[in-house]
Amino acid sequence: MKRIIPFSRFFLPAAIISGVLALSGIVGYLVMGGFNLGVDFQAGLIQEVRFAPTAFSLTWAGRGAASVSIDDPDKLDIVLSGVGVESPPLSFPFDEYSTVGSLAQAIRSSLEGITVTVNAPSDTQSRWLIFSARTNPLLGSDPFVVHYLAPGAEAISIGEVRESLASLGRTVSVQQLGQDADRHFMIRLEDSELEEGRIPAEKIISVLEDYFGQGGVAVVRSDYVGSRFSKDLTDQAGMLLGLTLLLILVYSSIRFKPQFAIGAVLAIIHDGLIMVAFVVWSRMEFNTTTIAAILTILGYSINDTIVIFDRIRETRRIYPDDSLVMVLNRSLSETLGRTVITTVTTMLAVIFLFIFTTGSMRDFALALLVGMVSGVYSTIFIASGFVNFWDIREKKKGQKKLAAAVSQKTGKVPARA
Repeated sequence: MKRIIPFSRFFLPAAIISGVLALSGIVGYLVMGGFNLGVDFQAGLIQEVRFAPTAFSLTWAGRGAASVSIDDPDKLDIVLSGVGVESPPLSFPFDEYSTVGSLAQAIRSSLEGITVTVNAPSDTQSRWLIFSARTNPLLGSDPFVVHYLAPGAEAISIGEVRESLASLGRTVSVQQLGQDADRHFMIRLEDSELEEGRIPAEKIISVLEDYFGQGGVAVVRSDYVGSRFSKDLTDQAGMLLGLTLLLILVYSSIRFKPQFAIGAVLAIIHDGLIMVAFVVWSRMEFNTTTIAAILTILGYSINDTIVIFDRIRETRRIYPDDSLVMVLNRSLSETLGRTVITTVTTMLAVIFLFIFTTGSMRDFALALLVGMVSGVYSTIFIASGFVNFWDIREKKKGQKKLAAAVSQKTGKVPARA
């Protein structure tokens, strides 16, 4: 016979510990000024940049107007227009001009009035080129700058980028895109700073170039997120979490008794509060990836809870004479091996994701690890503990009714058991 672990002894201590952790998250939220919101949830300017040195620059002093078309990442097109200018677009495919030197020579020989200033080694591969949205594609006296990023270039961490922007204050947030070697980041400037004119948009690039070197920052994308959009996104995230809890409550109520449904919802609310406490105190960036991690944990936790509740219902049918607390202890003991094996197997995959990734994906993995531990804990001690508490409460109500009935019949107050 399998040994029955007395989990019920730890229901009350576990509830106290959970209450303290949840309260610490709420206190941390108030003390720390809320979440460390990512670029998705705050209004302002969003600039996507890559740290890449200058490959070459183009200036134009010929007849008509010349503009650079960069719709296709595998080639560079130059379009001529104007009165008296009749010339088809000039295309320079990178598979034909494989190096920066050959590409620059081809542009010079094809266009009169264009100046190509090469800054990178002539054997730099053309497929490494990166076009910046910062410069005007209409060529003129101001250089049109083209950047490049060679494989194996020195990695830049998000910590270095945040350090370089420290002089701008707390209003600038940074999110890493990809690995350190990709040198790809998203930078957000709060809407309030733009409205008050404290920090011009170009100031960000200027500060970065002062730190990492002139001409070494390529602006991949520059967008403005309005306050209405960020508010709508926040409202939708809250509505999504609320709808998830409601659907779980309805499903659990249909499949089990009401006390089981309430216990399941309390367990996932507990997991959500633990995640909030972790995100607040660790100052992890709160973005759409964090929302995805929380929803994943809620689904993982409710799945574990449903399995254990099924076992409780089955055990109660097999042992109808046992007390509920005995049924709970027996069911939890029988499913403990399955719960541990399933959780550890999943955590192994998440641990490798945490070790071998960076940026938002690494934060996602870390949040999953914390949530998985919380999910197993809440299923065993919070959901089951609430069912036990409900049963004790119902028994006390039944005893009071019985005592009142006896008192009415005999006219005596029954002695306390």
